[in-house]
Amino acid sequence: MFSFLLNLTVAQITPPPPVEVVQPQQVRPLPGKLDNVPVFNSNSPELVLKEGILLSTFPSRGKKRSDSHLNFGFKGRFDIFAHHVAKASKPDNLRTLYLGIILHNPTSQPVTVDVLHAASYLSQPDAPFIDLPSQKTNIIGKVFAGPGSRVMSDILRTGRQSILPAQLIIPGRESRMLFNAPIPVKELEPPINGRSTLMRLRSNGRIYAASLAMFAPSSVDGTERAPTLREWQNLLNNGSLAGPRDKKPTPPEDIDKPIIYGRVSGVAKGSEWNSLVVDSPQKTYLTIPQSGKAFSYGIATLHRGTLGSNQIQSAPMLVRYPDTAYYAHGNYGILYSLQLPLLNKSSALQTVKVSLQTPIKEDKLTKGGLRFFDNPSKRVFFRGTVRVRYTDDKGLPRTSYLHLVQNRGEKGEPLVTLNMKAGGRRLVEVDLLYPPDATPPQVLTVETQ
Repeated sequence: MFSFLLNLTVAQITPPPPVEVVQPQQVRPLPGKLDNVPVFNSNSPELVLKEGILLSTFPSRGKKRSDSHLNFGFKGRFDIFAHHVAKASKPDNLRTLYLGIILHNPTSQPVTVDVLHAASYLSQPDAPFIDLPSQKTNIIGKVFAGPGSRVMSDILRTGRQSILPAQLIIPGRESRMLFNAPIPVKELEPPINGRSTLMRLRSNGRIYAASLAMFAPSSVDGTERAPTLREWQNLLNNGSLAGPRDKKPTPPEDIDKPIIYGRVSGVAKGSEWNSLVVDSPQKTYLTIPQSGKAFSYGIATLHRGTLGSNQIQSAPMLVRYPDTAYYAHGNYGILYSLQLPLLNKSSALQTVKVSLQTPIKEDKLTKGGLRFFDNPSKRVFFRGTVRVRYTDDKGLPRTSYLHLVQNRGEKGEPLVTLNMKAGGRRLVEVDLLYPPDATPPQVLTVETQ
C-alpha cells in the first residue's frame, strides 16, 4: 500500500515529458551588422585551476612563452569582456584565485583610458543563480540571476560600478592594473565561484591588454593578499597559458563532424549590432503580419543554428589561440539595439505582440516553422534584462526593463502588446546585451492575433 501511494505521489509531482509544438512562420535575417569595435574576449579556460595567462594581446618580444601572446594593439573604442570560474581542486585547497587585467602603453607619451561603462560581479555573494519567474519587471536593476545577468543589466543602463576607475592614465613605456579582483571559494558549498566582467573603454593612444589568473600570495603573517603590479608583470613575462585547456573547437568547414564550438579567447570584431528592422532597405516601416500570423528575426544565430535564416551573427575573431573558438559564438556582452517601426496596413484594428523566444536550435526549419515545447523542462537557455521602449495605446512614451528567464524551447511572454489602428504606425525599440551563461540562438518575434 505504501509503495502504491509513493508511486502515485511521484506520478503526481513529476511533470509530463515535454511535447513539441511547431509555430509555422518565417525566420528572417536580422538587418544590420556588427560594428568594427574590437572586443577583448577572455572566456577560456572558463574553469581555471592552473594560474597563468588567460589572454594576452602583448607582443611576444621579451616574453618567455611567445605562443601565449597575440600582438594586438587597441586604440579608440574597445571593450573588455572576461568570464571565468574558480573551483577548489582539492577539498583542502581553498586559495583565492585573483583575476588581473593589465594595460601597457608602448609609446613614449602618456595614454589616457576612459572607462565609459563597467561592471564586475561574483556569483557568490553578488549575484547567485536563483529561481526567478519567466518575466519580471526590473526598473532599478535589482532583479538578476547570476553575475552575467547582473553585469549586463548594469551596462544596459550605462552604469559604472564604483570599484572600477573612471579613468586610467598610463605613463609612457609603463603598465598599470585596470582590474585586480578576487574569485574566492572559501566557506562556499560547493567551493566554486565565478566572476563576470564587462567594460566599455576608450583610449587616446595605443595600448596592449592582458587578463591573468593568479592564486593569492601570502603576507608575512600567512594571510592572503592581492597580487602586486610587479607580480602580475612577472606572470605575464614568464608564465604560460592558464589551465586546464577547454575542448578544442570543430573547424567550421568540418560540417560532417559533431560540432564543438569551444570557449573564446582572443579579440573579436564587433561590440554592437544596430538594426532598423524594416520590410526592405528601401522602406521606412515594418508591416505587421496578417491576423493569426507571425515572423521572427534571429538573435545570436551561429554555425548550425541559423533557424533557417542562413545568417551567422557570431563575431569573427581578429586574433585567437589555436585551441579556442573560431568565432565568438553567443556574442556575450554584445549590445543588440533594434528598432521596429511597425505599420498596420490592414483596414481593421490589430493586436500585435513583440516577444523574445528561445526555440529549439536547428539550422534549417525542418518542420516549416519554429519548434517549441508546450511544457519546457528546466534547462535555462536565457537569463537577462531586456529594455523595451514604445508608444502605448494612449500615445504616451513608455520604457520597460524586463528580466527574462527562458528554458530551452520556451515561447516566452510578450515584451509588449499593442492595439494598432488601421493604417497606424508604432515604433518599438528593443535593446539587450547578450548575457553570459545564455545559450543561443533566440528570436525576436512579431505576431498579430
